[in-house]
Amino acid sequence: MTAPAPPSRVGELERRYLNGTFAELCRIESPSGRERRCGERVTAELRALGVKTEEDDAGTLTGSDCGNLLARIPGAGATRSVLLCAHLDTVPLQEPIEPVLRDGGWENANPGVLGADNKAAVAVLLALARHVSRQGAPVDVELLFTVGEETALAGARAFDASRLRSDFGFVLDHASPIGEVVLDSPTHFRLEASFRGAAAHAGIRPEEGRSAILAAARALASMRLGRLDEHTTVNAGTIAGGTAMNVVPEHCSLVLEARALGDEAAEAAVAEIVDRLHEAANLPDCDCDVDVSVQRMFSGYRLPASSAPLRVAEAALRLCGHEPVHISSGGASDVNALLAQGFRTVNMANGTERNHEPGERVSVVALEEMLDVALALLDEAADLPPGAAL
Repeated sequence: MTAPAPPSRVGELERRYLNGTFAELCRIESPSGRERRCGERVTAELRALGVKTEEDDAGTLTGSDCGNLLARIPGAGATRSVLLCAHLDTVPLQEPIEPVLRDGGWENANPGVLGADNKAAVAVLLALARHVSRQGAPVDVELLFTVGEETALAGARAFDASRLRSDFGFVLDHASPIGEVVLDSPTHFRLEASFRGAAAHAGIRPEEGRSAILAAARALASMRLGRLDEHTTVNAGTIAGGTAMNVVPEHCSLVLEARALGDEAAEAAVAEIVDRLHEAANLPDCDCDVDVSVQRMFSGYRLPASSAPLRVAEAALRLCGHEPVHISSGGASDVNALLAQGFRTVNMANGTERNHEPGERVSVVALEEMLDVALALLDEAADLPPGAAL
């Protein structure tokens, strides 16, 4: 027999506030680079609670119209501070967002993303702020709302983590069932390749041309793309080249990515891609030049079992009736950027579904359970013994 779920920590009015705030946030368009309106709504909501927000210069650094927002809510006699983090931006919108309830879950009435990634977590953080501002918290709370997460963690990478007073933190940004905790995340590289051949009339002098598109095609055909193994993926994301149907194309460019757990595996995947690009350019029927640039977008990580925020996350989930499940993620989150600066953080599943896709949704139950878990995180962090290893 399944044990009954523990009672919710929040009342009916708080649940209505959470769902209403979520729907309102989703209606505010905030694709990466255009987060200002969403940021202003978050700031206004916190200001109404008497909570001040600070904005950094990440907007200038990343090309966004808004910076990262940091807010602090003091606890009553707290000896520990805890960070909760969510991002304000969404992927580009295919259609306007009009949240509707269907079969117990929020969806977009139009055929496009809902923006639950990561507006569900933003709404939870605002509901948590409302709860602890009125009823108190056992720890000091820091709330970080980042920009540009969907563009290679731009906002979090620009954020100065030394500003944080917290001992550790939690990011609610994985689209999977509540209870899952991300134990590791890959290192990510971006590669750009520019092939240069020679233009010629395709019908009169094709033998005088050297096709950059052919070289790029040969390179792609020789590569291992998709999932190379359990923890390594390679993708060719864009290809562009040529000027007209009747011209042998002089230029062609590719943008690719490689992800793998661990720097060594990621660097090996990158080296293989670079080799294939040069080999294709040098084929006799291609004979092109190629320039390749490689950029590390973010570093991967693996959390040790002794990690304090990991222990707190597991305890909070159990307190709310969820058995913790450790998972590996093929994607990244603001955790990657914060850990790279030495700030201990854990990424937790938020119960959203099909992120980045038309049909994205989050159930009302998951949204409300996420708030319960977030509040439990504060309690479990406060219960850590003062001398506990962090």
